[in-house]
Amino acid sequence: MTISPTSEPLGQRVLDFLGGPDIAYRLVAVALLCAALAMASGNFLTEGNLLNVLRQASLLFLIASGLTVVLIAGGIDLSVGANLGLSACLAGLTLKATGSIPLAFVVGIGTGTCAGLLNGMLVSFMRVPPFIATYGMLWVLTGLTYLVMHGDAIAGFPSAFRFIGSGYLAGIPVPVYLMVAFLITGGLFARMTTYGQQTYAIGANPEAALLSGVPVRSRQILVYTMSGAMAGLAALVFLARVNSAEGDIGETLTLPAITAALIGGTSLFGGVGTLTGTLIGALMMTLVINGMNLLSVDTNWQPFVMGVMVVLAVLVDRLSHRR
Repeated sequence: MTISPTSEPLGQRVLDFLGGPDIAYRLVAVALLCAALAMASGNFLTEGNLLNVLRQASLLFLIASGLTVVLIAGGIDLSVGANLGLSACLAGLTLKATGSIPLAFVVGIGTGTCAGLLNGMLVSFMRVPPFIATYGMLWVLTGLTYLVMHGDAIAGFPSAFRFIGSGYLAGIPVPVYLMVAFLITGGLFARMTTYGQQTYAIGANPEAALLSGVPVRSRQILVYTMSGAMAGLAALVFLARVNSAEGDIGETLTLPAITAALIGGTSLFGGVGTLTGTLIGALMMTLVINGMNLLSVDTNWQPFVMGVMVVLAVLVDRLSHRR
């Protein structure tokens, strides 16, 4: 993996790495949202609540980060939730059967990676439209999860395993450290490597990228495989957090992941997006849901609010694309 040379000033490179000027506006929106919640509820600024917000946002970011790279490349991965569900269940069953945490990690991340690779093969070599390929994979993975679990649930994992989802280091939840690590790694990949720049080029115009010598098919396989691997990692963290697994564990996670990416400025049309933006989108979504819980808003409104956020994000994306 080669680092692309640049003659831009350091300040400009840092701004580009973070996602450009639009990130500042989104950070202002987060600050205003926090101020509003602090005024509406005295429990918002408590240490326990803020750490919980960070933990939940980091989990959502891990799920959405790989999906963001796929969107930047002009694709979409509707199977991330189902992939997480199957990976979590297989990892949980492995851990229960063998007691081996390393083996559970291999099974969880390996399952997610294989599912992502299959998505990439369908899109790149079989020329199946990404929406159809990943939507079909969603049902395949969901069916496999139910077959594996037989309607049962498993719970009660070792404390050493649960540490990655529920533990703390220096008072900070462990998933937050994972989030920061992959934010930096993913940002370096997307903004400062040839592979990352080619991903943006493919999303902006795949035909022009192909004529410029970019190996479009292999890069498509790469981004879908990355999305699958991140779903597998997120499955392990999610499993360690909830301490249980059943057939429907990942069914509700795809929409929030897509929403976080869109709110963060990633375009459905490809070629635009950053992991920093996705983190901000995940934080905004977590803050909204946290605020609804603190204000005792009926939980039945949460899917409605999430749907409105998706529609608004897509409308903003479409208007920006037209300009």
